[in-house]
Amino acid sequence: RRWLTVTNLLPPPRPSSISHPNKLDRNNKFIEGAMKYIVVTGGVVSGLGKGITISSTGRLLQSLPSNPVITCIKIDPYLNVDAGTMSPFEHGECYVLDDGCECDLDLGNYERFLGVTLTGEHNVTTGKVYRTVIGRERRGDYLGKTVQVVPHITDEIQKWIRKVAHMPVTKGGKVPDICLIEVGGTVGDIESMVFLEALRQLQFAEGPENFVLSFVSLVPVMGSEQKTKPTQHGAKTLRSLGLNPSIIFCRSTEPLEVDTRQKIAMFTHVDVRNVISVHDVTNIYHVPLLLENQGLLDVLTEALSLSTEPVAADIPNNRSMTRWKNMASEVDLLAAAEGDVVVRIALIGKYTGLSDSYLSVIKSLKHASIEVGRELKISWVDASSLVEQTVSEEGDGGHSGAERKNAWEMVRSAHGIIVPGGFGSRGVEGKVAALKYARTSSVPCLGVCLGFQSMVIEYCRNVLGMEGANSVEFEAETKHPVVIFMPEIDEDSMGGTMRLGSRDTSIGGGKWGQDGPSKGNEENTISYWLYDQQKKVAERHRHRYEVRQEVFLCFFSLTPHFQLGLQYLNFL
Repeated sequence: RRWLTVTNLLPPPRPSSISHPNKLDRNNKFIEGAMKYIVVTGGVVSGLGKGITISSTGRLLQSLPSNPVITCIKIDPYLNVDAGTMSPFEHGECYVLDDGCECDLDLGNYERFLGVTLTGEHNVTTGKVYRTVIGRERRGDYLGKTVQVVPHITDEIQKWIRKVAHMPVTKGGKVPDICLIEVGGTVGDIESMVFLEALRQLQFAEGPENFVLSFVSLVPVMGSEQKTKPTQHGAKTLRSLGLNPSIIFCRSTEPLEVDTRQKIAMFTHVDVRNVISVHDVTNIYHVPLLLENQGLLDVLTEALSLSTEPVAADIPNNRSMTRWKNMASEVDLLAAAEGDVVVRIALIGKYTGLSDSYLSVIKSLKHASIEVGRELKISWVDASSLVEQTVSEEGDGGHSGAERKNAWEMVRSAHGIIVPGGFGSRGVEGKVAALKYARTSSVPCLGVCLGFQSMVIEYCRNVLGMEGANSVEFEAETKHPVVIFMPEIDEDSMGGTMRLGSRDTSIGGGKWGQDGPSKGNEENTISYWLYDQQKKVAERHRHRYEVRQEVFLCFFSLTPHFQLGLQYLNFL
């Protein structure tokens, strides 16, 4: 009887696949090649570069001979549904995806580094999760149960991650092999606790061969000594939540010393080879190479049992690191260049105090400069400093004469001018003044979003004779409303109500009449050649104002303004 009693207390043995739902199909049959999860958390302070770290890790994984498809998820613990209503000063650039989602700028890093196309569901926020769960509760989906953070919120997070991890992100439509997950904020923040708890549950459900947790920490240098205490405490906090990191990424100004690496390994219970130095480099394109040189690919391949066999002998891996190494070296050479190789671009905006506010614009300029073999120098010009101003929108004292003089010197010394987007009236007159200078001085310029609208305002005022022409965003009762509120947009709600996401644009040619451009002759337009001889292109939109149709037709109608309008637009 005693033997039977002890035996009955033991839990019945379970097949290993039951504890890993990721490995079962709809018929509960075992599936080879389960989804692999790599989670990146951060500690000590925010802004350590988790986004670049995870993007670089993904780029490195793409170089495997097996050509794995990589996808990414960004978890933002704030209560906002998305980043659309946040100030750029608060959170940096609001990045827009193809499907119109306004999200964190890290998703832009993922898309640029990995060549993937993400969706709004790849950006998980507390607001989205709670809205989903509360919506289900209101519909009665929980059958009268008490809805709680655990298990209902944590279950929803895990369900969201699993669903999104299997969504195709490449043109081939293949289900990804590896999912990279970045947890925003720092370990220990109250707002991120529920996500860390969900990930704790996920690691056991998926199994150790499918789940790797990493931790990005700061190793400050005081005097000449690299301090490990912040990393020790960060890892300790993570372990107290049931999450044991197996890789430690150490951000520092200098490469980690051997003693520092060994000390971190000992106090964080991590293999010393898994302590990775992510020190400052000359450009961010060296980060994947930095990780490769320290054996990160071998660590991940071993931990996740990743295949290193080629997909097929006759299919080369186009993601090898050779071209990447050449690009990183070329960027270094350009950075050391002088004279005619340097191109100066004046970026005239209203959020110039935080460069991340225009991250996509900066990256576009950088990629273009690499393509044409030029070193990019950006002159940051606060648009409001270009005009006389007493008190600004924020209540500061405006700008002094010396500041205005310095701002105009940067504009006049630039080889080109770019005016990016923004909201609100502050700085608009400065943008208009700079664009007038560009037009009259034959300086190449590009207007994006509000910058494009400012170009229209400037042209209407100074060429078409529409005195006081303006946007209704800045002057509701303007005599010449050349930029108007789009009729389909909700004027009362702010979040997610703009024209958002990828929209097709047809490139026309030939003559313009009352009905727009005639068909054919697209090769006569500069746009046709700028877009590599494409007759239709897709660009991402984010705006709630547009150029009034009558003004648009005036630019291209057969009037005395036709030649002026065509000349100006072709110049762009």
